[in-house]
Amino acid sequence: MERETQRQLHSSLLDEECSSTYGIQNGGSSVTAAVVLSTFIAVCGSYVFGASVGYSSPAENGIRSDLGLSVAEYSIFGSILSIGAMLGAAMSGKIADVVGQRIAMGISEILCVIGWLAIFLSKDAWPLDLGRLLTGIGVGSLSYLVPVYIADVTPKNLRGGFANFHQFMITFGTAMTYVLGTVVSWRILALIVTIPCLVHLVGLFMIPESPRWLAKTGRHKEFEVTLQSLRGANSDISQEANQITDYTELLEQLPNAGILELFQRTYSRSLIVGVGLMLLQQLGGVSAISFYASSIFEAAGFSATIGTIIMAAVQIVMIILSVFLTDKSGRRALLMVSASGTCLGCLLVGLAFSLQDIHWCKAFAPILAFVGILVYSAFFGVGLAAIPWLLMSEIFPVNMKGSAGSLVSTVNWFTSWIVAYVFNFSMEWSSAGTFYVFAGIGSLTVIFVGKMVPETKRRTLEEIQAAMNPLAERR
Repeated sequence: MERETQRQLHSSLLDEECSSTYGIQNGGSSVTAAVVLSTFIAVCGSYVFGASVGYSSPAENGIRSDLGLSVAEYSIFGSILSIGAMLGAAMSGKIADVVGQRIAMGISEILCVIGWLAIFLSKDAWPLDLGRLLTGIGVGSLSYLVPVYIADVTPKNLRGGFANFHQFMITFGTAMTYVLGTVVSWRILALIVTIPCLVHLVGLFMIPESPRWLAKTGRHKEFEVTLQSLRGANSDISQEANQITDYTELLEQLPNAGILELFQRTYSRSLIVGVGLMLLQQLGGVSAISFYASSIFEAAGFSATIGTIIMAAVQIVMIILSVFLTDKSGRRALLMVSASGTCLGCLLVGLAFSLQDIHWCKAFAPILAFVGILVYSAFFGVGLAAIPWLLMSEIFPVNMKGSAGSLVSTVNWFTSWIVAYVFNFSMEWSSAGTFYVFAGIGSLTVIFVGKMVPETKRRTLEEIQAAMNPLAERR
């Protein structure tokens, strides 16, 4: 019964895909002002996410100087964002199921505003950490809610492009925070980040609720009115409305799968690929470099201001490039190129610190470290930044995606916390050794992707599932 329901569910998805591909008009083929506005308001949350990740780098010197924090105390501040995000990501799905995505995003932004104000007003370590924790809970929720909301309100043939805007705004938020942090104090920077939070909060009153959530909760009249407003007053929404309704009804027939059910042999390859990519993404050093870029440049003897501004510009350019490359070049190839580039970047930084340690080519070492960080940022942005999350939506069966999403998000944020907390101590142990370890992880990532990760480009859900979970197909 479960297998038959899944086949009907996949068939429903394929019917919708064919309607879009072959030009069957379902009211979802054009951009409307409502879709653009809804996406713009939603990605204000993505900007806040990126700003929160980027904040600890330019703020480090000011906070440690003004509040007298030790390396250990600042490591707690920098890394506790990941703990909060892990909690927020775990709770957000259930909250959104009950109150809807708009209200859930509003709750997340309220937590972010309270957190940023606590940081702004902090006089010692504990309110600083509490503010960072609350901000983490907020952005962890937004990391789930924003892309889901965008996918729900946009027509299928435009969904990919609009969804990429989420990742772009995360990168843009990080980059802008790096730049602003070079010209304003850490307190003012915290206050500035509340502005997109407030824009998001106010904007939520101007955009509709997710039509799919309305259909799921049985509010059919409101569902049809909302879908009509998103597709345009003159659009025929009957086919799309029927597809959403049928899909929702079929989805409800599938059993609720818990996280423990993921650990069956049936889903072993999907689980290894999903968890493995998240572990390798974080163990490769992205959180360390994002959270502490300024201190890395300073330790290498390069200008933190110049380094962070140029790094921010490179990140923006490369995330735009990745939008065009993902579907043209394929996920697997881009991941291998991306991991190879991050390995090279970390090797260059490690070599720069090694040259400093032996007091050789000291004038050249800072430039080499700067180039290494740029190489890392460029190659990470073109593949490892977004593709692991894209693959998560493709390699797990439909009825397992909720549990799988919770598990891989928890693994990602928990590993991020470990790396962000340990990084400052490992730099005191050996700056060169730290980046050689990151380079080693990068090389392992290339091998892992080559051996385990399938190419999902231009493959149907059935084809992906047959390749990833052959035992499930035989049941």
